[in-house]
Amino acid sequence: MQDVEVAIVGSGFGGSLLAMVLHRLGLRVVLIERGKHPRFAIGESTTPLMNLLIEQLAKKYDLPRLLPLTTYGAWKQAYPNVVCGNKRGFTYYHHKAGERFQRQEGRENELLVAASPHDFVADTHWLRASVDNFLVQEAVAIGVEYHDETNITEAERTPNGIVLRGDKRGTPYTVRARFLIDATGPRGFLSRLWNLPEQPFENYPRTQALFSHFTNVGYCEHLPDFAPTSPPPYPVDAAALHHVFDGGWMWVLRFDNGVTSAGFSVTEVLAQELKVSEGEPAWRRFLARFPSIGSHFEKAQAVERFFVMPQVSYRAGVMAGENWCLLPSAAAFVDPLFSSGMPLTLLGIERLGRLFGEHWNRPTFAEELERYAQASLQEADGTAHLIGASYASFANFPLFTNLSMFYFASASYSEMARRVEKPHLITRFLGLDREDYAPKLQNVCTRIRRGEITDTPAFAQEVADAIEPINIAGLACTEKRNWYGVDLEDTIQTASKLDMTQTAMRNLIATAEWAQFPSPTPPSQGARP
Repeated sequence: MQDVEVAIVGSGFGGSLLAMVLHRLGLRVVLIERGKHPRFAIGESTTPLMNLLIEQLAKKYDLPRLLPLTTYGAWKQAYPNVVCGNKRGFTYYHHKAGERFQRQEGRENELLVAASPHDFVADTHWLRASVDNFLVQEAVAIGVEYHDETNITEAERTPNGIVLRGDKRGTPYTVRARFLIDATGPRGFLSRLWNLPEQPFENYPRTQALFSHFTNVGYCEHLPDFAPTSPPPYPVDAAALHHVFDGGWMWVLRFDNGVTSAGFSVTEVLAQELKVSEGEPAWRRFLARFPSIGSHFEKAQAVERFFVMPQVSYRAGVMAGENWCLLPSAAAFVDPLFSSGMPLTLLGIERLGRLFGEHWNRPTFAEELERYAQASLQEADGTAHLIGASYASFANFPLFTNLSMFYFASASYSEMARRVEKPHLITRFLGLDREDYAPKLQNVCTRIRRGEITDTPAFAQEVADAIEPINIAGLACTEKRNWYGVDLEDTIQTASKLDMTQTAMRNLIATAEWAQFPSPTPPSQGARP
């Protein structure tokens, strides 16, 4: 029997990264994987906040080889064989069934929100098979013990910890751990073995998803339906590309090896109409329903099987107990909209690093573990509240556009608060700890779900007023007509919201690597492999 302090089951990016953090803290850690890398995984789009979290974890726990993963340019220089894609922002187009997409003069049916000023410091899309494989190799390289092709079939709680039993390639395998962490994803191994209770998100629509990986996916900028008449703030395909419609939305994420991740998530009613459970035939019906998306995928070929998720959302009723806990990715999953899954996991890893670093072997550990669980589930619930309201607003795209400002305001403020070393200003995802902001978000989401809000100038002003305390990115500005580039002058002018003077903010931006613009380049560059 092997004895360790912490056993982590699941070696996706979260499990591997957490194993490295705990190993650096001096704990005896074992990382256990049922399968073998490289393997397919979903959850592929990063955000500025996520990349900054990786940067801060890498610096705090002496993991310098992770730093290149935080920007597209550094990644391509350091690890050209680890597959990623360029993500300059968030692109949204609104579609109606049976109609081609037609650009409107006021851009009412599109939304572009830039996340970075240029390619080198851009975010990335992760080909998870490649990135997860890289991360588990990094964990092994620094000394983490790793066992793959190991199937855990029993987790016995004892007075001194938890005993895991199973087999490794047919040979009996047993490990005794003082603490167990489940990093196997929603409805993971602990949920199954211990029959952990579920607690569905309140008033959240039931959704289904269908997705795969493809080659030969067309570029929107090359299609007459989508081609912009003036240069956009970033190449529209070098982004998390969203096609939004009544009843759901579609994602399109490009990797530099010519592969594109694409899929859609739809409400139960639309899923039944499309017969999502049939897989590829449902995909063809979906493309026929939206002609411009069909043109987008006219020459595309699937290079993976079609994956069906009959129920996308999941929330555990309990996230932690004596000698065990779930990672946020195992405790809850809402929807890929707004690329929230990986940042929530990293916030959980940051909290667990602090928990083990400051409270392990101390009487305060159990109390702090409960706080970790409460914070993580609160963030999952808040995310579900926003995304549930988003589904209710998809048919009315201007309504969704205004609602999305809550996400972009809180995300940009969270990132900048950390960059200026004032993370106490906003400690929860979506600003759920901000009393001058979170209740307004809650109120708006509730009213949208109830059908009490329609798109009006009055609602647009209500949103602008609600996000004002944390709006440092010039959002909710009607003059920008739904195109939001990176303008750091907006941040300078609103520096007081970060407890800084404009002079101090201007000086910081003048010297910060993440804020520097390169020489001007044509807008079409950056989207290409």
